[in-house]
Amino acid sequence: MGRCVFLFLLLQTLQTLAEDGQLLCVCEGSGCLNSPQCEGSQCYSSVAVSSHGAVVTRGCLQGSEKTRLICSTASSLSHALLCCSSFMCNRNATASSLLPLLTTAPEEEPVRYRVETLALFVLGPVVILTLLSVLSVLGCRRLHHGRLQRLQEFDPEQDAIDGLITSVGDSTLAELLDHSCTSGSGSGLPFLVQRTVARQISLMECVGKGRYGEVWRGQWQGENVAVKIFSSRDERSWFRETEIYNTVLLRHENILGFMASDMTSRNSSTQLWLITHYHDNGSLYDYLQRVPVETGEGLAMATSVACGLVHLHTEIFGTEGKPAIAHRDLKSKNILVTKELRCCIADLGLAVTHSQSDNQLDVGNNPKVGTKRYMAPEVLDESIQTDCFDAYKRVDIWAFGLVLWEIASRTYSNGIVEEYKPPFYDQVPNDPSFEDMRKVVCVEQQRPFIPNRWFSDPTLSALVKLMKECWYQNPSARLTALRIKKTLNKIHSSLEKGKKS
Repeated sequence: MGRCVFLFLLLQTLQTLAEDGQLLCVCEGSGCLNSPQCEGSQCYSSVAVSSHGAVVTRGCLQGSEKTRLICSTASSLSHALLCCSSFMCNRNATASSLLPLLTTAPEEEPVRYRVETLALFVLGPVVILTLLSVLSVLGCRRLHHGRLQRLQEFDPEQDAIDGLITSVGDSTLAELLDHSCTSGSGSGLPFLVQRTVARQISLMECVGKGRYGEVWRGQWQGENVAVKIFSSRDERSWFRETEIYNTVLLRHENILGFMASDMTSRNSSTQLWLITHYHDNGSLYDYLQRVPVETGEGLAMATSVACGLVHLHTEIFGTEGKPAIAHRDLKSKNILVTKELRCCIADLGLAVTHSQSDNQLDVGNNPKVGTKRYMAPEVLDESIQTDCFDAYKRVDIWAFGLVLWEIASRTYSNGIVEEYKPPFYDQVPNDPSFEDMRKVVCVEQQRPFIPNRWFSDPTLSALVKLMKECWYQNPSARLTALRIKKTLNKIHSSLEKGKKS
């Protein structure tokens, strides 16, 4: 995880430098403060010749006025300077490449003065930046002093985190999560607590396998938790899902409760763990295969999925806000059923985020594109606008329509219910290819089969109309998650009125 976080931070740094008009340069010399690189508006390379030989110095220049002054300094008998304006452009500068620039200085021109001036302008910004950095660190340490002090008291042998909570051993997961939510540390536990909890979990039984790895039922202090163990080749999915789950304000009753993430070594191999709430009913896919549902139960399940999707798609503004998130792999296998027969959305490894403040679209670095059976037409025919966040939300709406169809197909009406079948079960093979789905959805523009019995039931008939509005070939014509949620609430109100009358 350390390598991934480093690369992620490096990419963010390069992007920030590019946006600010800054260059990354090689830094070599007394003013570099043991850092091989520096940031500035221009890079420079200089050579100074003395009785001891030629000394090459490389670094950054900051500020247009100072840059023009220094770079316009003429070469002399003992000193030459070369400025450049591209990424790491001074990395190949050597004494042999700079010595030809030396010229004979006029007798009255004091070379010593120009060298001192250069040193002043090179070292001055470095000293100022150093002081600012020190002040920033001291400020952050003071701001977070209480929290850092508590975390430093962590003792892995005693399984305690003094100050953060009275005692990990005496706290339930709900109490730990409540504390983390009120402390503003994201949707999961603080990172140090995550590692503590992760390393105290006992794996009890494997409850599922997929392309990413395995899901186990684990126990922590007698409480059941779900442990998703990623294979080592899926490190990017694990990192992305961890990153998304740690988003501030993500926690919601219809989003799977995230607790911890850890990279651990077991049985002499590295394992990537993602620890979440455990739900005995399993996924919606598993539940619908086992149990048909009453109309009210089916509506409640569909509404809870819509509520989770609304929360994902909605950006919350403010300094402690939340970006808008599109799932990109919504399906019944990625939705879990709680003991109250409500649903929560899981598996955020392919999620895309967007913030209006900087119009930043973050698609992550995971090349997987989702599940073929649930892919929208624009994904299958590759016409999706990959630089438009709304396009990803509309893909989620298409998939939600298919999930709604799955729930409706297992909902009783007049005592009748179908056996569970996946969407397009009668039109494509069990494991459809990309081309199978493209032919059915894009070329033939087919949709899942709607049984006649649904139209004789007012609730199912209303759901049919709703799901069809999620399946428009034109993505921009599809409903929003918020409109779906409001429509489902109206259908539920009509059902309740019908029962009373």
